[in-house]
Amino acid sequence: MPKIFLIGNIALRDDIDDALSTSGFFVTKIENFDKALSVNYNETDLLIIDKKQSREPSLRKLIKITKNIPKIIISENLSTKGFGFWLKEPFTYPLFSPGIKEIKHFIDRLLREKKTFFDNTKLKNELSLAQREINFYEDVSKTLTSSLDLGNSLKKVMERIKDMTKAEAWSILLIDQETGDLVFEKMESKKAKVIRKFRLKIGEGIAGWVAQEGIPLIVPDVTKDKRFFGEIDKAIHFKTKSLLCVPIKSQNQVIGVLELVNKKTGNPFKKDDLDLVIRIIDQLAIAIERTSLYQRMKELAITDDLTKLFNTRYLNRTIEVEIQRASRYNTSVSLIFMDIDYFKNVNDRHGHLIGSKILVEMAQLLLKSLRTVDIVARYGGDEFVIVLPQTSPDAAAQIAERMRKAIEDYTFLKKEGYLLKLTASFGVASYPESAKTKEDLIRLADEAMYRVKYHTRNAVYAIV
Repeated sequence: MPKIFLIGNIALRDDIDDALSTSGFFVTKIENFDKALSVNYNETDLLIIDKKQSREPSLRKLIKITKNIPKIIISENLSTKGFGFWLKEPFTYPLFSPGIKEIKHFIDRLLREKKTFFDNTKLKNELSLAQREINFYEDVSKTLTSSLDLGNSLKKVMERIKDMTKAEAWSILLIDQETGDLVFEKMESKKAKVIRKFRLKIGEGIAGWVAQEGIPLIVPDVTKDKRFFGEIDKAIHFKTKSLLCVPIKSQNQVIGVLELVNKKTGNPFKKDDLDLVIRIIDQLAIAIERTSLYQRMKELAITDDLTKLFNTRYLNRTIEVEIQRASRYNTSVSLIFMDIDYFKNVNDRHGHLIGSKILVEMAQLLLKSLRTVDIVARYGGDEFVIVLPQTSPDAAAQIAERMRKAIEDYTFLKKEGYLLKLTASFGVASYPESAKTKEDLIRLADEAMYRVKYHTRNAVYAIV
């Protein structure tokens, strides 16, 4: 039932009230503007106002609070005086001593105009939103297909998603293929280093639950959800209120989780936010898979797949570069060859899987014993080679002895319960002191190592 207010003496005519009431309108009478200012105009459809009320000082206030409500201004005579201010307003018609039929005609006309106006406004807003979404999807698609830098691509895409959903923060968690844990790959936070220390088991926290179940989830209030993992909030002094989580899938397998945190409006996330994310999640998954594969291929080209140390291809290239640098700056470059003693016995007794785990631990032990400028490579089997830039023969021998002692004192595979003790043999050669070419340097270091291996083992032999 349309709601109409009659304001002023002429608008209070009984014939107008009776005609509108019998025609299905809900009519309310108000004597003057002062009383009209205290009325709630929510869901009001139309005002019929006596033009004489234009003289009231409260005119501007009333127009302000009734803006966009259709108005009929009734005058007793043909004078246009007093209409000027009203006609600046939308949906306003002046009528001179109108009959009931004329009033009803303009009521119908104004209500149609108002409906048409708001329908058009709604359509324009929907069109604008649709165009914005199209631009968003196009930008996301271009970003995800134009770069193999996963971190940069994720950041650009998530910033757009954040803008579209009015999210306060975001994060991308990916499943670590080795441990199966969810790790924070990319996020928007000044305390990213702290957050990266956290790992979630599958099923742990809301993100872990989404990864386990493979279905999206909106949590309007995390304080009412027992699955919420609050340790991260405590660590970074943050308050998570609402969450939106969507699984990232590749070939029907969950590879990660996209997480949006808190809407800036203070309201929880809605289905529209979820729908927007779901429309781009497959593209995001493809980009993650593509860049991860590219990165893996790139790493395989220069690293050993088991130990993640550099391989012989990278080793040879590095030795060439360091020899050229040593020649140019009149310095030394030293090479250490290392071989694990009796490693075949370990494989024979415990199996190759345990042998492989020992090689991985050995690689980490070597890295911890060296400087950041030193290069460690797996030479094949249980042999390792270390390149020591700008290092004299004596200094290289000391470094080799330090590594030998570290291996001798170390207990391997403690966590697995094997408690294995090992030793290693080391050979050291230097350029230009003992070798004049790359081939000489590799040969002499190798021969020095075998000299130890075939005599005492667990020792260092340096050609100085």
